[in-house]
Amino acid sequence: MKYLLPILAVLTSFVFVFFTKPKNKEVFKLLLAFSGAFLLALTVFELFPEVYGHAAPKTVGVFIMLGILLQIFLEFFSKGAEHGHVHIDADKSDFPWMLFISLCLHSLLEGLPIENHGTMLYGILIHKVPIAIILSIFLLGSKIKLQSALYFIVLFSLMTPLGTYFAANFEIFRKYSVFLNALVIGVFLHISTVILFESSEAHKFNLHKLVVIMLGIGIAYLL
Repeated sequence: MKYLLPILAVLTSFVFVFFTKPKNKEVFKLLLAFSGAFLLALTVFELFPEVYGHAAPKTVGVFIMLGILLQIFLEFFSKGAEHGHVHIDADKSDFPWMLFISLCLHSLLEGLPIENHGTMLYGILIHKVPIAIILSIFLLGSKIKLQSALYFIVLFSLMTPLGTYFAANFEIFRKYSVFLNALVIGVFLHISTVILFESSEAHKFNLHKLVVIMLGIGIAYLL
């Protein structure tokens, strides 16, 4: 299931957008806020204790900071698609290679901690659904060919399971799992906090968003 569910989450989101063509942006904002809080809480509850318990604290901190910097670098090419923004010209018919490569690398990293932290699968799934929906809306609403959009979505859906497979089957990934997980923590910290900050309007949370954020943290704690 840890390999199948991330694929289904992305493909189902694409099919949902293809047939329903959703337009209610407020629902997506709430779902994004929930996913940001849920992912952040799971990162704190599950990944932080493990990495700090198995390596020198300052070394772990260095890799966490590298993860934050790596995500900032990836967003230079993805334009923030990892946290719900696609700022690429929808009138262009060229395949968005930079968006594709940066999102695939991001998704590959997401899959690494799932092998040893099963509950992180839920955080990744909740994170992937709104992102996949927003990405699908962009792809289907752009002038990119449907075949190219399908190619994008299918390969994107495979990246997280591929990361989990690497973590489970390659010795180098097992040997340096603590440092790789610390890198992923940095990625998650950046994404989740950006989502939470951007879920506010004029830096003020409305009641609905505050409730879903608290709900995300509470559910993550109970897992």
